[in-house]
Amino acid sequence: MDRGELLDRLSEDVLAYVMHGSFPEEHLAREIKPDALDERFYDYEMLVRLHFILDPDVVSFVESLPDHLRSIKTQTKRTSAVSKGGVDGRINWSETIKERYARNPNDGSLFVCDDRSEHYDVDENVVLKRLLSIIYGTIEECEEYLKRDYEWVTDSWKESGDLVETMRRVFERNVHVTRIREPAAYEPTPRMLQRASESRSELYRTASRLLDRYRRTRDGDPDAIRDLLNETAITPDDDETLFELYVLFRYVEAIERTSDERFTLRTIESGSQEVARLADDDAEIVLYHDNSARDRGLSFRSDVREKDPDELSRTEFVEREAEELTEEYFLDRSVEQHTGRPDVIVLEVSSGETTEYLITEVKYSHRPETVQRGIRETLEYLAFLRDDGDLVHEDSEYFGSGWNGVLVIQDVEDSATAPLEDQRSIRIVQASELEEKLTEILERVV
Repeated sequence: MDRGELLDRLSEDVLAYVMHGSFPEEHLAREIKPDALDERFYDYEMLVRLHFILDPDVVSFVESLPDHLRSIKTQTKRTSAVSKGGVDGRINWSETIKERYARNPNDGSLFVCDDRSEHYDVDENVVLKRLLSIIYGTIEECEEYLKRDYEWVTDSWKESGDLVETMRRVFERNVHVTRIREPAAYEPTPRMLQRASESRSELYRTASRLLDRYRRTRDGDPDAIRDLLNETAITPDDDETLFELYVLFRYVEAIERTSDERFTLRTIESGSQEVARLADDDAEIVLYHDNSARDRGLSFRSDVREKDPDELSRTEFVEREAEELTEEYFLDRSVEQHTGRPDVIVLEVSSGETTEYLITEVKYSHRPETVQRGIRETLEYLAFLRDDGDLVHEDSEYFGSGWNGVLVIQDVEDSATAPLEDQRSIRIVQASELEEKLTEILERVV
């Protein structure tokens, strides 16, 4: 499964789950945002806005604004007013005669004067003002990042040192822009966008096109979401994050298929890694991603600290010494001892005392050495899985039933692999067969 296939499937998943409010946006944004961004960008729409202003077309639009605004469209509004004893504007003689005749034919001091003024509140300008508001507001939020040397910031923003100030000056002080009224919440309307798109002015045609692009991304257009995943958040060497998200959504999909009850997905509290939950009177299933499920009391600590030092093997002694040296070196913080953290955890809590766990490790590779490392890590997760400090699996079954651990790897071409029934201790599943085999695995655990 290559990057293009991952992007296509994830675009569908975001549209199906996130955009319909059945998946926590915060979790998705946390996974795909650049590491340098702060927690403000856990908001999905904020991340969309950042992606939008990094679009080279938006940057070019801002660069050309000062020149284009000189030919901004206005309409002439003519108003008539009756004045007595003076002239204010151009005299409308026909209306003046009518007004004198109606009031006092002998009153030579009465005049009707026309006043012609320009106003800016035409449909095309409302479209322009909305677009400028989005760009300006996002720049205010992101200015500190636009001036830093990050790969995901376009060269134009970095090289044009005054471009941020150009945008600020246009929005705050340009006489034409400031005279355009603030659009209402529902504006621009489809009619306004249509007029702007058909304008003879490049300024309005571009504004309409860019605003439409922003709205499509915000509202979940598949192509726009694909661009968001591909261009801004995920770097070319971080395809494993895409793969992890793909696996996560396959779990969501599989649990929905195997459950007769209503499956609800939500983040329970800020900072929680819980992304999905199914609960009824008899059982509960909770799905975590990229977390050791600390709020459920789960951990993955080795047992070398619990053994008599004289009974440790050479390998165990090295592990224990490494843990102690790490704690002694990092004096300002406590370093939790564990073997790592799985990418996906599925928990099922029955109405009785029994709790089953499904631990999944994800490796976006089919190289034998990477698969071997994934096997070892998955076995470690199972062997050292603890619930409130107690080991979950007994000494006789370090790895559970054999269906409690899953390693998902990239597709292995032209190489025979064992079917699920012939595997032991854990199950190894390739990307292309995940949807088919995950249902069987879940039915063994749930």
